[in-house]
Amino acid sequence: MTAVPDSVLRELGRTEGGPAILGLLARAHDTRRLVLLRAVLDAAAAAPAHVCPPPLLDRLREDWALLEAAERTDRAAVRTVLFHPLAGPWAQRLLAGLIGTRPAAPGLLDDLAHLTALAAAAAIRAGMPCAVRLRPHGPLASLPTLGAVRSGPGPVELSHADGELTLRPAGAPALTVRTQPDGALTSADPRWLPVLMLPGALPGSRPVPLDDVDPYGAGGDGLPSHGLSAAPVDDQERKAWAESWTGVEPLLRIGGDHRLTEAAVLLRCVVPLDTPPGSGGEGSAHCSGTRREAFGAVLSSRPATPLYFAATLVHELQHTKLSGLADLVPLHREDATPRHFAPWRPDPRPFDGLLHGTYSHLALADYWQRYALHARRVVHRDLAWAEHARCREQVGAVLPVLAGSTALSREGRVLVNEMISLYHRLDDSPPPPGHLARAQAYVSTAKVIWQQRNGSRRL
Repeated sequence: MTAVPDSVLRELGRTEGGPAILGLLARAHDTRRLVLLRAVLDAAAAAPAHVCPPPLLDRLREDWALLEAAERTDRAAVRTVLFHPLAGPWAQRLLAGLIGTRPAAPGLLDDLAHLTALAAAAAIRAGMPCAVRLRPHGPLASLPTLGAVRSGPGPVELSHADGELTLRPAGAPALTVRTQPDGALTSADPRWLPVLMLPGALPGSRPVPLDDVDPYGAGGDGLPSHGLSAAPVDDQERKAWAESWTGVEPLLRIGGDHRLTEAAVLLRCVVPLDTPPGSGGEGSAHCSGTRREAFGAVLSSRPATPLYFAATLVHELQHTKLSGLADLVPLHREDATPRHFAPWRPDPRPFDGLLHGTYSHLALADYWQRYALHARRVVHRDLAWAEHARCREQVGAVLPVLAGSTALSREGRVLVNEMISLYHRLDDSPPPPGHLARAQAYVSTAKVIWQQRNGSRRL
């Protein structure tokens, strides 16, 4: 663990954070990613032959050697691939499989083969020649951060030299993909599916991939059971995402410069999710989430409007911040038993989930209040006040549980105390009485329903 000054904890407790603080969180995570990748290599070398057979180990070492050669050529290009958020779920899954005792299963074989795809993507970004064989995941053979090719179940032969990529799917004609001056890979062949790059949130900040082709985007962790599933989006849907993104920057700015800084420093990719059933219409009903091991990724169905896109980023990037902070210092000593009431969820939440949810909803309450005070049109003000009042009442319903916990660490106490201060500062500009009354009724009803469903579990 790393010592974090109280000034940093207080700034984060206000759901803020300047470039230096957020950069600290990002760099700490990147260091852990490199350690995790090294652990994968060491675990493969130590695994028994029935878990990682010698031919697979040899392939892994060749891939690692290609990564090292690419890094000597262009370190930044390789780090773009290795620090891609979706390489985190892959590395953790592979490590868990390698330290197990069962023989290599198809899932482990896929995970081992994905290192080839990562190494090839790194070499291509670094401008190095390479020749590898890709193993498809389902209908796609992916090159992380770059794109994917539609293929059959057989391997895809890949060769790269002088900015030109040749892909030969088994039993199908070859296709050519060329590197453009901006680094994008394009092809006239419809089998090539490039990753759409959204412009950086701030001038000079890195572009944000809309990554709909990485096989580790929304798999695992029970996400499909919560309606979070991903699939490649068509050209029309990509255009809709891009158009919505162009309106996000000025809307984030309304929430304060720190909201733009969060997106510029922390957001590393957006994973588009299928819209869950019954969530259509011009409202906030859609699904979104983050994965702790995929630092910097926001998973989301396409929000109905740019305003809800901005609010989704505000919400989800708070989870990224808090996860990054928790990796540096312990925030509490509570166990993972789901026992707490949270008015934004029908099921009991563990203490850590309660802390995360309260933190993200506090940031939303602050964002919607700022937007309401800025809005000129009545319809926009009413929408923002309604969202603000609901989020504020939700936070107020559970803050006493956090404040009264004896399991908070010293750092967690500093953080929560600042959260409480921000919550009370929201009273300086209260919502209109009608919105407040409806929000109070909403939270009260949620509590009654929760008690009926969960009986004597803790409120």
